[in-house]
Amino acid sequence: MNERALHFDIVVVGAGPGGLAAACAAAENGKRVALVDDTPWLGGQIWRGQQAKPSVPQAREWIERFSQCGATLLPRTSVIGSPRRGVLLAEQPQGSCEIHWQHLILATGARELFLPFPGWTLPGVIGPGGLQALVKNGWPISGQRVAVAGSGPLLLAVAEGLQKHGAKMVSINEQAPWRSVAGFGFKLLAHPGKLLQGAQLKFRLLGVPHRCGVWPVRADGDEQVRRVTLTDGNRTWTEDCDVLACGFGLVPNVELPLLLGCALQSDFVRVDKWQTSSVADIYCVGELTGIGGADCAIVEGQIAGRAAAGQRTGAEALFAERNSWHTFRAGLAEAFALRPELKSLATDDTLLCRCEDVTLGRVRKFSGWRDAKLQSRCGMGACQGRVCGAAAKVVLGWGMESVRPPVLPSRVQSLISTTNQH
Repeated sequence: MNERALHFDIVVVGAGPGGLAAACAAAENGKRVALVDDTPWLGGQIWRGQQAKPSVPQAREWIERFSQCGATLLPRTSVIGSPRRGVLLAEQPQGSCEIHWQHLILATGARELFLPFPGWTLPGVIGPGGLQALVKNGWPISGQRVAVAGSGPLLLAVAEGLQKHGAKMVSINEQAPWRSVAGFGFKLLAHPGKLLQGAQLKFRLLGVPHRCGVWPVRADGDEQVRRVTLTDGNRTWTEDCDVLACGFGLVPNVELPLLLGCALQSDFVRVDKWQTSSVADIYCVGELTGIGGADCAIVEGQIAGRAAAGQRTGAEALFAERNSWHTFRAGLAEAFALRPELKSLATDDTLLCRCEDVTLGRVRKFSGWRDAKLQSRCGMGACQGRVCGAAAKVVLGWGMESVRPPVLPSRVQSLISTTNQH
């Protein structure tokens, strides 16, 4: 049997900005609330490192608010399945447990999108967000030449952070064209805080080449990356680097919502005005419903938390603010839409699934994701298709056909315990 059974009125999965806001809103309305996250800190990846002495005012506000709201934090807790309605199966360092809920709020965030190109698996080719996390944890970057490529506002933020830690920034290369990025900047007049933030980043990166309409076509090196080849569609050139930070935006972590039966719309979880999914009493917030950043996630989290706690009037008071951030979110998606050339960067010899060493050429002959998994082991490795599955969606047009537990790598003992019990 499982070691423990925990019971709450409302369970929030994901302790990023959206999950924090949801947990606070629900607990402040008198509900027994649990906030579940597989990391030991609050704030998710975006506020990583802000736990002890938060330097980001927004992080400080919500972390302090959570500490006073009365909710229960379950850190280092990974949700791996749902054996039956109203129950989550989770793993903790001390063993497995069942978390019982009456209302469930999912705030599982997003991950970086990697697209295959020759050399993308070389050591030193790292996602911008992943590199940022490594450096925050002490990974030595000082003196190293770093080229940044891909798409999205994260590129500038990462470059500025790396430069602070002593990296020699080679260049920043955004695949979206200048006219799209400039148009998005004009729309930021409705969000002056975001506009100021972007202007400050640009100022701090003066002297670092920042190009739009440019993307990587290959990386070369020996035991690690040594240079990256870039193109603007008309000309091609090579730049020397020790690290290539390359990522093409974010994709939502929809595995748990799908396992629980939540319907998707355009790759995101479909929700109503209360943030309720297609499954009664399951709410979804933040990047699960659209890539919109921390501010959008926070207001959605508050709406979901209040609605789940039965305070719909309080939730409705936030609708106008949410609408404003949804406009921002739509502008973000439009400005940084991926160009079609990115679909043809990889050759048949390029690895698509780096966990199982499966090339793109090997999977092209299959009819879809399920067929490729069955016959090539593509998506069967440690990441469980989170990297190659998202890439296959862009390159081959394949969608995720099903999700089966465990949604995260787990101990066999945890699976045996739930099987024996049920």
